[in-house]
Amino acid sequence: MAATSEEVIKQLSALMEQLEEPLKTTFQNVHQGNLRGTLVRFLKAREWSVPKAHKMLMDCLNWRVQNEIDSVLAKPILPSDLYRAIRDTLLVGLTGYSKQGQPIYAFGVGLSTFDKASVNYYVQSHIQMNEYRDRVVLPAASKKFGRQINTCLKVMDMTGLKLSALSQIKMLTMITTVDDLNYPEKTETYYIVNAPYVFSACWKVVKPLLQERTKKKIQVLYASGRDELLKVMDSESLPHFCKREGSGSSRDSLDGVDCYSYDHPFHQQLYNYMKQQSLNQYSAGPRKQGSVHVDVPSPGLEEVKIAETIKAELQNLRGSNGLTHSFNSIQIEGP
Repeated sequence: MAATSEEVIKQLSALMEQLEEPLKTTFQNVHQGNLRGTLVRFLKAREWSVPKAHKMLMDCLNWRVQNEIDSVLAKPILPSDLYRAIRDTLLVGLTGYSKQGQPIYAFGVGLSTFDKASVNYYVQSHIQMNEYRDRVVLPAASKKFGRQINTCLKVMDMTGLKLSALSQIKMLTMITTVDDLNYPEKTETYYIVNAPYVFSACWKVVKPLLQERTKKKIQVLYASGRDELLKVMDSESLPHFCKREGSGSSRDSLDGVDCYSYDHPFHQQLYNYMKQQSLNQYSAGPRKQGSVHVDVPSPGLEEVKIAETIKAELQNLRGSNGLTHSFNSIQIEGP
């Protein structure tokens, strides 16, 4: 890097000062008062190249304006039974905070089926979760812990991942593309737990395709990962599927309501927040039911290659002998 990081940040900042409406307003929603941190995120995502980071940011802002992302939290998914069905099939929840104050999100990758609503609804719900994290959860965490908190941790539960996951790759690729291009560098570490054989096989072929920066973020833990996770979070913040070794991904948490559930306090707060935002914005009357269509950007070459590689590996596994048994957790070499 010829210029120092400070010089690079100043260069990008000067370019962003030239913004006009409506891009200026949506950029304020992106940085939430933390301008420097936001510029650094996009620079990291483009290897500290100012022209590339600037293009990425401009593409992001135009995407936000064209798809009315600034108002997405005022568009709750209706009726509530449909939202409950989405929560039952796109398994994600907030479990607590790390010892450093970062929000901890749990994802039930292996048990998410994406089969109770249209693709548009799942994309809408995912974007709403991102926006709520950036506008509400992270600012609240910063206030609670007395320091600027810009990233979260994600614990990815692979229990239940099967060869049939081939049918879910398109949905997961769309979600990943939205995150990579419009919410870069928001996750500090991905912890992979309860990984079955099928994940191990796919990880071996995908790992070489990842950028070094991405590889460093991924930690594949043994079994439920409980002992390793307790180094970065307290026991009360552990996802329910990590509470006890060998517990797998039971949907039963210790208090009877797991973090994925529509009835969990986090999801209740999120849904009530969106309903209130809707009332504030659409005071003339309730919004009509229906999904919000968001144009998902085309995935980059890296994402396309990874998706194709996973598909090929799953097809190879399907054609192999001796893989009809249930896949139990095994020890996997870390990244």
